[in-house]
Amino acid sequence: MTTAILQACDLTKSYGDRVVVDHLDLSCRRGTVLGLLGPNGAGKTTTLRMLYGFAPPDEGTIYYDGRRFSENRAEAKRMIGVSTQDDSLDYDFTVAQNLLIYASYFRPRVENLEGRVAELLERFDLASYADASPHVLSGGYIRRLLIARSIVHRPSVLFLDEPTTGLDPSARLDVWELIDGMRADGLGIVLTTHYMDEAERLSDELLVIHEGRSVVHGEPHRVIDSVLGDHVIIVPRAEPAREAIAAWLRDRGAEEVATVLGELRVPVSKEDLAALTTRFGEATWQVRPPNLDDLFIALARRNARSA
Repeated sequence: MTTAILQACDLTKSYGDRVVVDHLDLSCRRGTVLGLLGPNGAGKTTTLRMLYGFAPPDEGTIYYDGRRFSENRAEAKRMIGVSTQDDSLDYDFTVAQNLLIYASYFRPRVENLEGRVAELLERFDLASYADASPHVLSGGYIRRLLIARSIVHRPSVLFLDEPTTGLDPSARLDVWELIDGMRADGLGIVLTTHYMDEAERLSDELLVIHEGRSVVHGEPHRVIDSVLGDHVIIVPRAEPAREAIAAWLRDRGAEEVATVLGELRVPVSKEDLAALTTRFGEATWQVRPPNLDDLFIALARRNARSA
């Protein structure tokens, strides 16, 4: 297995009496995407801010390429690229100038900077806008420029904080392709998103956190299987046996994932599904694989019950 380019051990951060990140471990390898997921207020943004040096941890250690971040900040910063949700472009400059000027802040200087900028403009389909103001760009192309800017200095680790928020479906897919290409180039990418299909499709590993603590970690399908099992059944609102099915499944130890517009959604094992078919042979329901939306809802309800 490839050695982690980023590793954090026992990260902890409090603001006043509130523990925001609670002894969290994470790692990201070259050429992989780590999906950092959690509900609003889970501690994702604070975790990112500690990882890229905007907030000091109260406890814990961060390593980049095996070296302590606290002892090698200048070298580590050169390895880090950050693309936040905010539009931080300088609209007094052209598209190309936004890349050139941003890259000029890094030491050592970016080799063949003009060639690097030309390469990124071409790769991110921005070449035709090189001499234009970012004002002419659509939301999707602004996002492209922000991501291109975050890697102009050739970092080893890229932080993408909700990179497709507010984009239309076509623009989202374009960003997905760019992320997949950067992973193929060997970048280690830490991705936060509230789009579960995005996390499931792009992430090589997932780390789901709640109240600053790790809830579940691993490959997407293993994370889902470990919490939900084999299938999710969807019983329509109009099904007469809906409540009887729910009660029967609860008696067998199944937990309700959600009721959405009257539909009952329940995770079931292969054995429960076979028994359900025998017991309620005349009833109507759908069966599909569980997904990250189901996982999020299940974890939220589980945490609410334990609160």
